[in-house]
Amino acid sequence: MNVAVIVPLLLFLVIIFAVGFMASRSLNKSNNDFMQEYFLGGRQLGGFVLAMTMIATYGSASSFIGGPGVAYTQGFGWVLLSMSQVATGYFVLMILGKKFAIMARRYNAVTLTDFLKGRYQSKWVVLTAAFSIIIFLFSAMAAQWVGGARLIESLTGISYTTSLFIFAVSVLIYVVIGGFKAVALTDTVQGVVMFVGTLVLLIATIVAGGGISNIMADLTAENPDLITPFGADGSLTPTYVSSFWILVGVAVVGLPQVTVRAMSYKSSKAMHRALLIGTIVVGFIMLNMHLIGVFARPILPGIEVGDKVMPLISLEVLPAWLAGIVLAAPMAAIMSTVDSLLLLVSSSVVKDIYINYIKPDASHQRVKNLSFGVTTVLGVLVFLMALNPPDLLIWLNLFAFGGLEATFIWPVVMGLYWKTGNKYGALSSMAVGIGSYIIIDLFFTSPFGMHSVVLPVIFSFIAYVVVSLATKNVAVNDYIAQQKMERSM
Repeated sequence: MNVAVIVPLLLFLVIIFAVGFMASRSLNKSNNDFMQEYFLGGRQLGGFVLAMTMIATYGSASSFIGGPGVAYTQGFGWVLLSMSQVATGYFVLMILGKKFAIMARRYNAVTLTDFLKGRYQSKWVVLTAAFSIIIFLFSAMAAQWVGGARLIESLTGISYTTSLFIFAVSVLIYVVIGGFKAVALTDTVQGVVMFVGTLVLLIATIVAGGGISNIMADLTAENPDLITPFGADGSLTPTYVSSFWILVGVAVVGLPQVTVRAMSYKSSKAMHRALLIGTIVVGFIMLNMHLIGVFARPILPGIEVGDKVMPLISLEVLPAWLAGIVLAAPMAAIMSTVDSLLLLVSSSVVKDIYINYIKPDASHQRVKNLSFGVTTVLGVLVFLMALNPPDLLIWLNLFAFGGLEATFIWPVVMGLYWKTGNKYGALSSMAVGIGSYIIIDLFFTSPFGMHSVVLPVIFSFIAYVVVSLATKNVAVNDYIAQQKMERSM
C-alpha cells in the first residue's frame, strides 16, 4: 500500500465531505423548498458552476477509466471518436436553454419527469419515465461504482470488494447529507481537478515515452492500424463513428442527468457563460484522457484489463505523491457522476412516484427522511450490482446512455418545440424507443454498421409524430374535458 499515493486522495475526500456538510446547512424547511434545494440547488447555479457540474457529470468513469482503456486497445481511432463529445454541453444548452428553464419553472418542475408531467398531463407518461430512469440509471451507476472500486484497488492493492465498499460509503455520506447543492459545489472542485490532472498526466506520459515521435514509432511498429482512424481491429468504420455521435452528441439532450442541469441555472448570463466554458473544458479533458490511453501502450504493454490503464500509467510515470494528486481527477469524475445519478434516481422515486401518486400531502419531515432513506437504499443496491463487474465498464455505461436517450429525446425536444405533440405521441415514443433499443442491442448489434442507438432514436421520432397527428382530436377533447372538470371542482 503506497502511502504517498493514498494521502492526497484522502485529503481530496476530506474536502469533498466538508463541502457536503456546508451545503446541508442551506436546505430549506418547507416541502417544496426542500425538494428545490435538495434536487436542484434552489435553481441558483452560476455560469462557472453550471459548466463544471455538467462537465463533471458527463465526464464519468466511462470517460476517465473506460475511455482510455478502449483507446489503449483501439488506438487513435477511438481518440477521434471520443472527440464527438466536444460540443455536447454547447448542444444541450442551445437546444434546451432558456425555453426549457422557463417551462420547468412554469410547471414548478424539480425533475425531468416533472417537466413531462406538466407538458403532457399524463400519469402513464410520468410512470414510464420514472421507471425508465430507475432501470437504466442503475446500469450507469453500477459502471461508476465499478470504476471507483477499480481505481482504489489499483492504488492500494486491497481487494475489489473492499475497495467498492470504501467508495460506496464515501459517496453516500456527502450525497445523502448535502443533496444537489453539495453535488454542484463538489463538481466544481472536481472539474478543476480533472482539468489540471489530465494535463499533468499527459505531459508526464509523453516524457516517459521519449516524446511523441518515439511513441508514434513504437505504435506503428507494433500495429500500424493503431494510428489510423479505423481502430486496431478495423471496427471503427466511418458509418459507426458517425453514428456514435448520435449517442454521445445529439441524443445527449435526452439524458435526465444532463437535462436537469438546464433547470438549475439562475440567469441567461449564467447559461451563456456555461456554454463557452463547458465547450472548451470538455474538449480539453476528453482529448487529454484518450491520448493518455493511446500513449500508455508502448510504455506499459500487455495490460489485460483496460480499465486499469489510467491508475497504472499514473503510478508508472509520476512520483507517488503527484500520482495521488493526479488520480484525484478520475476519482473526481466518477464521484461527480455517481452523486448526480443517485440524486436523479432518488428524485424519481420520491418526487415522481411517491409525492405525485402515493402521498401528495406528505409532511416535510417525511419527505426529507424518505429522500435520505431512498438515496441510501439505492446506493446499497448499486453496491450489490457492482460486485460482479464487466471487463470494460464503458459498455455498461453506454448501454444505459442509449436506453435513456431512446426513451426521452423526443418527448423532451418535441415537447418544447412542437405544440401538436401530445401524451399519446410521447407515450408511444417512449415505448417504441425502449422496446426497440433493448431488442436491437441484444439481437442486432451494430445494424447496418451503426451504433445500436440510432434506429431506436429514429423509430421513436416516427412514433411520436405519427401518433400525435393521429390522436390530435382525441388530445384536444381530453384537454377540454379536463378544463371543464377543473372548473367544476
